[in-house]
Amino acid sequence: MLLSVLKFAAVSAGSTLLIALGLIVTQRPHQTAANDDSGLDFSETLARDYGEVAPTVPVRMRDGYALQIRRYGASGREDVPLVVLVHGSGWHGLQFHALATALASNADVVVPDLRGHGAAPGRRGDVDYIGQFEDDLADLITDQARKGQKVVMVGHSSGGGLVVRMAGGAQGALMDRAVLLAPFLKHNAATTRRNSGGWARVLVRRLVGLSMLNAVGIRALNHLKIIQFNMPPAVLDGPLGDTATTAYSYRLNSSFAPRSDFRQDVAALPPFTLVVGAQDEAFVAEAYAPLMRSVTGAGRYHVVPNVGHLGIVDAPQTLNFIQEAIHAVRQ
Repeated sequence: MLLSVLKFAAVSAGSTLLIALGLIVTQRPHQTAANDDSGLDFSETLARDYGEVAPTVPVRMRDGYALQIRRYGASGREDVPLVVLVHGSGWHGLQFHALATALASNADVVVPDLRGHGAAPGRRGDVDYIGQFEDDLADLITDQARKGQKVVMVGHSSGGGLVVRMAGGAQGALMDRAVLLAPFLKHNAATTRRNSGGWARVLVRRLVGLSMLNAVGIRALNHLKIIQFNMPPAVLDGPLGDTATTAYSYRLNSSFAPRSDFRQDVAALPPFTLVVGAQDEAFVAEAYAPLMRSVTGAGRYHVVPNVGHLGIVDAPQTLNFIQEAIHAVRQ
């Protein structure tokens, strides 16, 4: 009887492995991520004049990787919090340049280019293991925060999802308050439009196959790409086009979002403010409040009229809400 059970288990495991590998090898990334005219509105991004931007400086992570950051503020005031701005998918910390500059008089502002992104990405679109972003942010906060300094985490899109993920993990106690700008919660959350409104092309068969392998502890193929982004040619051909990241590996993409049971991560958030544009192309603005209120009473929700997914970062209302969070954490 025992021998029969073992044989059945071995056959089942072998079948699962073959199915997973079959799903993975039968789907390859497109040659280019930009394949149509749908997706996010980059017109404001393309028109942005960054002016003179402070150079990045390295902060060493626990594995020796030089995480590139920009510092804004240095106010010298002891009562201000550390504000960490976490960028969204495909781009880097420069998306926050105007916002960080405006916040600099009331906070010590730190803007990282997450590992795998920006001008010095390490391996573009990849990390070493699932959860490395959380470790990097913890190392960054430990390096940059003064003893006893309050920490406000601000994340946009996937960066907002990363802040939610961090809240639910071992590093969650490092943040005192959060501001979420149109955060990605999960592909199956009521807030997410199909393919994030045309921005993301998920390699579904690969994703399913790799998820099957990870479920049985096989991670050797987690470096494979499983998602591509519809980055417009005008961005890729522009002056910062070489700093764009147009595809993610399985392990980076998993690190950049809440866990499978995203509601648990949401429930672990500290007091937070959520801000989303009413015209968001990637997410359903009115779906955030009922979904998140079902698991936490710690949030305040704001829908900004006539603003899209990328535009929410520089909306005047966003600056005001972050300043309110800075004021609240200083009380």
